Order: sequence, then structure tokens, then C-alpha cells
Amino acid sequence: MSWQSPRVERADFERLLREFEARLSRMTGMAARAPAGASRKMEGVGDMIASALGEIAERMGGRARTAGADASQLGDDALRFGNEALRKLTKEVEQRPLVTLAIAVGVGALAYGLLARRG
Repeated sequence: MSWQSPRVERADFERLLREFEARLSRMTGMAARAPAGASRKMEGVGDMIASALGEIAERMGGRARTAGADASQLGDDALRFGNEALRKLTKEVEQRPLVTLAIAVGVGALAYGLLARRG
């Protein structure tokens, strides 16, 4: 997962971690103040920790799904653009085969000249 993604900002992740740390600190304080026989309160603290972790995971999972959907849409757009370009190229080749052939020969000669210079 890229940290430069527009949907999942590093600052958002760090903010979520700070929220988690604050909740964990409050729960630790509650556990320290509990009497020695207060095991039910300790179970409540465990539930609160599980809830906080679940909420963070849900937020990050939602952002990851959004980023995945954005990537899928970008792929679909690229496919449509490629298909459209191919149709236009095919149409040009059908209408002007000699011009297309001359351009292809010119590009090939240029590529050969550049590659021959390296070797």
C-alpha cells in the first residue's frame, strides 16, 4: 500500500494510532484504579481494547477498499483509452496504407540508427 495514495494519507494513519494510544492509556488508568477483585472491569477493558482495534481496522479497511476501487477504475479507463486509440490507428491504416508504411519505415530507421550508435 502506497503512502502517497490520495485516499490513505500517512497523517490519517498516524491520527488513528494516536487515538488508539489515547484510548489505551485511559483504559490502563482504569485498570490501575480497579480494586484487586475487579475481574469484570478488566474484562470490560479488554472489550474496549478489542472495540478500538476493530474500529481502526474497519477504517483502514474501508480506505483500502476505496483505493482498490480507484485503481480498478483507472485500469478500466486505460483499457477504454487503449481500445479507442487502436480503433483510430486501424482506421488510419485502412484509409492511408502507404503513408502508414512510410512512417513505420522511418521510425524503424530512426530506431536502428539510435541502437547502432550505442553498440
